Amino acid sequence: MSAGKATGGFPLEGYVFLYLIAYLPNVIITKLVTTTVHPGLGRPLTGLETLPASLIISTVLTYLFIWWSGWHKDAHGVMVLGRRIPVPTKYTFYSGLGTGLVLFTVPLSFTFEGVSIPFIQLLMRGDILLIAPIVDLIFGRRVRWWSWTALVMVLVAMVITLKDRGGLYLPPLAILTVILYTVGYFVRLIVMTKISKSGDPASVRQYFVEEKVFALPFSVAVLAAISASGFGSQSGALGWGFLSVWTDPVILPLLGIGVTLTIVSVFAIIILLDPRENAYCVPLERAASLVAGVGGALLLAWIWGLPAPRPAELVGAGILIGAIVLLSLAPRLSRPVESARAETA
Repeated sequence: MSAGKATGGFPLEGYVFLYLIAYLPNVIITKLVTTTVHPGLGRPLTGLETLPASLIISTVLTYLFIWWSGWHKDAHGVMVLGRRIPVPTKYTFYSGLGTGLVLFTVPLSFTFEGVSIPFIQLLMRGDILLIAPIVDLIFGRRVRWWSWTALVMVLVAMVITLKDRGGLYLPPLAILTVILYTVGYFVRLIVMTKISKSGDPASVRQYFVEEKVFALPFSVAVLAAISASGFGSQSGALGWGFLSVWTDPVILPLLGIGVTLTIVSVFAIIILLDPRENAYCVPLERAASLVAGVGGALLLAWIWGLPAPRPAELVGAGILIGAIVLLSLAPRLSRPVESARAETA
């Protein structure tokens, strides 16, 4: 992907498919690492033990991508020792704070014992789909009928899954994860809609660079601060994740997590910054990630013997696949009708 062709000519649904393909191995590797007994520790690794290395790897790879692709040329910058260094603006700084929350919570959401991947993803994705049209309405953007329909479909999928489960019944940390994830995405959508949903590929590149150059090191710094504080058992888990992990064989699957996380982040920003309304782009991106989660859960059950998704969770995933199809086809089918009406008028 070159600097001059961030989105040029390639259909949005193509990026959604690539996003799904990249997300699938991320889900599988993360779940395997946190459910397989580690030989040295005598237990599976926790999410907090896997987060530092995967985020550090993703930070390095993202910086390399920004330099290799030339995307840094579209970002604001300052001169330091004769070199131009990308820096965020006020708004992309705020978005970076929101992204930092998302970076914590997404891999953490795959690691809760007794909480299936499809269920936690339905909660997290469903919350985002609820706020997407709210952000559109705040900025006076038109929300079309197919976006509202897809939103209702997602809500139906959530209701079916929650009813089957008998309620939330989540660990406190899982509930906090969902809340922080929703807050982080709300901040991102506000900033995206205000400054970057213009359809200009240069705007996509600028936003990606300015957000990520701050968000990634910020998330690593916060994890390091928690580890250094010595607060509770979590700091010990983070300490292992920062220090011991680099000489442990588990670093290889964590490298896979970092690589796929980097790829997913590039495709996600292209999808979310499409100039169409958030109520269109967000369901497309969120539903695709949920399908990847369900697909990963099925593969984990079939190949590695982990618990399979419940039938209601599969029904919910099927409804979301229908939402993706609707969002892909409805805009194309409506264009000839709208053109005919305009000619008649």
